Parts: sequence; C-alpha cells; structure tokens
Amino acid sequence: MVHKEEIMKAIGAHGMWKTRLTHAIETGKIDAAVDTVRMDNQCAFGKWLYGTSLDANDKKSPHYEECKTLHAKFHQAAAQVVELAVVGKKREAQQLMSLEGEYTKVSSKLTAAMSTWVKGMAA
Repeated sequence: MVHKEEIMKAIGAHGMWKTRLTHAIETGKIDAAVDTVRMDNQCAFGKWLYGTSLDANDKKSPHYEECKTLHAKFHQAAAQVVELAVVGKKREAQQLMSLEGEYTKVSSKLTAAMSTWVKGMAA
C-alpha cells in the first residue's frame, strides 16, 4: 500500500527547493554538489520511490510511473539551475525558474502528479 504521508512530505520538500535555488542564484553557493542534486534517488522521496517500501503493484501504477519520470526531470532541472548559479550565470538560472522556465514547469507538473496520486488512493 502506498503511503500518502511519504508523497505529502515529498511535495513539501520539493517545494522547498525553490527557496534553496533562489538563494543559490543570489549567492552563487549551495550546500549540495551539482551531481548529487541531479540524482533522483538520493532525496528521501527518491529513496522511497526506488526502495522496497512500494510493492510490485504500486510500481506498476501509472501514477508511480508518471511521478518517477517527472521526479527525474525535476532533479535534472534543479541541477541545471545549480550549475548556472554556481558559475554566476544568474540571468540564465533565473530564466529556468521563471513562470515559463523549465524548472517551474517540471516542478508544477511533479506537484500536480503527486497530488493526483494521493487523491487516487483509498481513504
């Protein structure tokens, strides 16, 4: 059985990345290596997605597949922002985080997909 709490925590945690990335753009520094940010199996949600807590039926779910795909894209987009931020390319990093930017689009899609997954679960 999928745990709603894990997904809800992930929504919050991934939402906090916007703050971290904005700070990285402003300062040119972040407390994580770009390669670590890029990896979608190192955050708590990624470890849960790839781990053994989910059974085979959960992992066959279209919600699982969509969230897994979007989660990987989220980490790719976040890593792009970090790469630009740490070398002082503020404008380019800000563009990725703008309303039409890749980070914002992927982040919104991931949040929506996770919310849909939660709504589709039994009470």
